[in-house]
Amino acid sequence: MMLRSMKRCTVAALMTTAVCSPVFAIDGPSIQPDVVYGHKDGLAMTMDVFRPESGANGAGLLFMVSGGWFSKWSPPEQMTPFFKSFLDKGYTVFAVRHGSSPRYTIPEAVSDVRRAVRYVRLNADELKVDENRLGVFGMSAGGHLSLVLGTTGDDGMPDAKEKIDQTSSRVAAVVAFVPPTDLRVAVWESPESLPAYRNFPALNLEMKKAEEFSPLAHVTSDDAPSLVIMGGKDELVPPKHGEWIDEAFAKEHVERKLIIYPNSGHGLEGNHAAAFNEAGVWFDQHLTKKAAAEN
Repeated sequence: MMLRSMKRCTVAALMTTAVCSPVFAIDGPSIQPDVVYGHKDGLAMTMDVFRPESGANGAGLLFMVSGGWFSKWSPPEQMTPFFKSFLDKGYTVFAVRHGSSPRYTIPEAVSDVRRAVRYVRLNADELKVDENRLGVFGMSAGGHLSLVLGTTGDDGMPDAKEKIDQTSSRVAAVVAFVPPTDLRVAVWESPESLPAYRNFPALNLEMKKAEEFSPLAHVTSDDAPSLVIMGGKDELVPPKHGEWIDEAFAKEHVERKLIIYPNSGHGLEGNHAAAFNEAGVWFDQHLTKKAAAEN
């Protein structure tokens, strides 16, 4: 893969200074790696920015890099095929890494991804996206974090010292693949009955925290339109998680859609392409077509 260009970025004149990061133009989309959206314990919290080769539509998608609430770095070039269907539609994609389990907890991961949304909004002009057309998506734990963002977004804290904390964390659309929607089940049930959960130390939560960070417990009428996709044979996150939150969304008249692939497990085996196609249609509907209609 040949490097075609490298640019310097300007430092934003904000308290949340944008990190200078080279932009690598490859055959296809350009990648701006390791953009720092915050710091924690002396460590940088980073995201990679993927820009479409041409025809950017102005909308941004934040992908939650999270599985079991583990969030690992990988060469961004390896992620490009995963985002191809969205990049081809003109979306700018942000691969967001949060503080990873087991060192960091689910509450801390949620705090990180909220900050990532605020960062993109605050720097929307520099990042060349519309702050009001941001979607989020993720798989499993990443889907959980996406739904947390969609159900608990706020307008920022006006009295906060930092500009970033005064900025909204709301998103305009959510796609969640195989997400746990109620963390309380990991606390209610005994470890013996849920042996797979023992592999995820992040789920070692008190009931109060499990409820606080369960999307199902926070559904209200102002939630973001949400598409939830489940596997009918998923034994790790059974499809009832999708059914629970779909019912809650319906009661609050939140625009939503639930898809269950009856023969798929937690990896949505045999339905990857179909699931990503549904996600693209959902984001088109809520981030591009609505914007066009409003204009």
